[in-house]
Parts: sequence; structure tokens; C-alpha cells
Amino acid sequence: MTSERWEPAVFKARVDDVLHRFVAREADQFAAVDPALGPVAEQLEAAVADGKRLRAAFCYWGWRAVGQPDSDALVRAASSMELVHAAAVVHDDLIDDSPLRHGRPTAHIALRGAVRRRPRSAAAARSLAMLVGDLLTGLAGQLFTTSGLPAAYLARARPLWSVLTRELIAGECLEILRTGAEPDTAASLKVIRYKTAKYTVEQPLLIGGALAGAGGRLRSGYSAYGLPLGEAFQLRDDLIGLFGNVADTGKAGADDVRGHRPTALLAETWRVAGADDRERLRALLGRPDPDGAGLRAVRELMRRLKAPDRVEAMIAARVAEALGTLHELDVPPHAAAALTALAHSAAVRLS
Repeated sequence: MTSERWEPAVFKARVDDVLHRFVAREADQFAAVDPALGPVAEQLEAAVADGKRLRAAFCYWGWRAVGQPDSDALVRAASSMELVHAAAVVHDDLIDDSPLRHGRPTAHIALRGAVRRRPRSAAAARSLAMLVGDLLTGLAGQLFTTSGLPAAYLARARPLWSVLTRELIAGECLEILRTGAEPDTAASLKVIRYKTAKYTVEQPLLIGGALAGAGGRLRSGYSAYGLPLGEAFQLRDDLIGLFGNVADTGKAGADDVRGHRPTALLAETWRVAGADDRERLRALLGRPDPDGAGLRAVRELMRRLKAPDRVEAMIAARVAEALGTLHELDVPPHAAAALTALAHSAAVRLS
């Protein structure tokens, strides 16, 4: 970047360029094995076509806040965080059987066309999508290690990749295990922390910091800033997923209700609901809802019990906690300004 001022659109364009070029080349090599692989290769490219690139940005500023300069090699390394996210999204959509992402069919839905004449075609499409996610995970490591940063720098950060993977998968497993159980706010927040918060903010910051040789105090500060902010990000995601405009979110609004997922929004509704409202929720959650009447009833119940307001308060408290930590860290002013802006971008958004 040509100045110290944080320019999100410029950074996003740099990350997009890295991802689109890298994945297009890998997709071409993959499809060259056999023409039948073409639809799978297309889903590799679709997986990185869109995104806010927040994870790459946090990795980038984890490096810059140490005092290290901008470089194309750094942007390549930071972009690998977006491939981790792309893999997680493909797997998450598969697990949740979500039909839409960014307004387009998800991988396991899009791939049905490639196997429509096969026995058990829906299951075959799901298997293909699982493998797309697996390949994206491998590509993330490849992009990181071939970024062009010195090998000694990469070696400092490499151990954090196993932590990132373990915690992300632990969170995904916890969500599966908690799905359909009686809603509980503490349990839901634990799912949020491991499934999303850590790999969205904390771990990218720590990886960027490790690359740059950050000291222990700064690394602790990254965690103290990153964990509450990552939780705020997912709490916002839950709110806009259920109450947002589908034209903005690009996702099906009924997914959390239909799947009876352990969101904090549902848990807060349950916590204050009386016996009659709980009985009503039991009847509405996890059932097919072809006309959307059940979804509207859940939204109405949540609003009446002021669950969205309490989740908004949880978001505000976590952003304040993150920014309070940031203000105590000894980082360059341009890094503090960028991390402040990123905190608001993560927590105040429509999609």
C-alpha cells in the first residue's frame, strides 16, 4: 500500500487478485486431470469469488502492528486466511444443508448438475462438495508457504496453523453436538468462540504477529482484542441471518430456525421465555417451513421478548472490550486506526 492510511477497498482488491489468480491456476491444473472434473474446479473458483477479506486484513495488521512494512509477500500470506475461510464455508454449508451463499447455490447444490444421472445423486454432490472444502484447506497451506516471506518467518507461524485447525473443527463439532439441544447462552457462546471468533480475528492476528516476530505482550493483546471482537462478528452474523435482508445477506434466512442451531439469539429468547412461549418455539424449530409462516412467527416471538436487543447489547459490550484493549497496546498509530476501523467493519454490517 502506498500510504500508511488504511484503505479497505485497495487492500481487498489486492487480496482478490492474489486469490483469483492462485485458485484459477490450481483449478486449471485440477481440471486438466480429466474433463469430468470441470464442475468441481468451477466450485473451487466460486468459493473465493466473493468476500469481505476481513481475515486477511487481520493477519496483515497483525504483522504491520509490530512495525513491519507492507509487501506483496505479506499480502499473499495473509490471503491464505481467506482459503481457510472458503474451506470452512463449503463444509459449513454442507453440514447445515444451506442452499444459498452470496446469492448463489452452495457447492453441494451446484454440483448436483454434475451427478444428476448418477445413483444417489444428492449424496454424490455432497461428497464432491466435501472434497472441494478439503482441497481448499490444502491450498491455504500451499499459498502460505509459497508466499515469498522468509522461511524463518514462516516457521515462527507454522505451529499456529494446527491450533487454528483444531479450534475451528472443535467449534464445528460442538455446533453439531449442540444442535437440537435445549438452548443455552453459555454453550452457544462457546460454539461461537471456537467455530468463528478464533479463526476470524484472533488466529489471523496471531499468525501475522508470529510472522513479524511479535513479543508476548503484544500477542496477549491480540487475543484480548480478537476474541471478543470475533464473538461480536458472529453475533452480528446470527442477527442479520435471521432479521437481515436476503438481498444483502445472500443467504437463506430460515437456516438457523430450520436447523434448530445453537445460536445465542435463540438461547436468549429461550432464557426469558415462559412455558407457553417455549412450547411455541419447540413447535416451530427444526421443521419444514415452505411458506415462511414459521419463520415469521419465530421472528415475532424473538422481537416480543427483546432477544435481538439483548444480542445487540452483547455485540456492543464486546466491541467496547476489544477497543479498550487496543487502546492499551503500544502499536503504531496507523495500525491502531486500522484495527479500530476493522472492529467496526466486523460488528456493524448488513451482510
